[in-house]
Amino acid sequence: QVELVESGGGLVQAGGSLRLSCVASGPTFSSYHMAWFRQAPGKERDFVASINYSRNTYYRDSVKGRFTISRDNAKRTVYLQMNSLQPEDTAIYYCAGKESSYSPNYNYWGQGTQVTVSS
Repeated sequence: QVELVESGGGLVQAGGSLRLSCVASGPTFSSYHMAWFRQAPGKERDFVASINYSRNTYYRDSVKGRFTISRDNAKRTVYLQMNSLQPEDTAIYYCAGKESSYSPNYNYWGQGTQVTVSS
């Protein structure tokens, strides 16, 4: 069983930055496809960014050029660097992982970390 624990959320003014971290348990983290999702109040959970074992990255259009996903396999950690934050980025951010990039579903989820951007 893999556990994911997020940290780094908080309150920031528009234009500011935050870095989220997600630490994973389990011996095969380096092969996992990892992602960040977010859920704003009253809305569905949306994909934000992902990174595969080859460090290929993917982003939703609204965060391209502002957010950067990265991973440190030695630390079993995936990061989400968020710059130029806007009020519409306010949400609970979830870390997710799956063993195969070809699987449609993420098997593992963290509890989430709140990000609030004030205008």
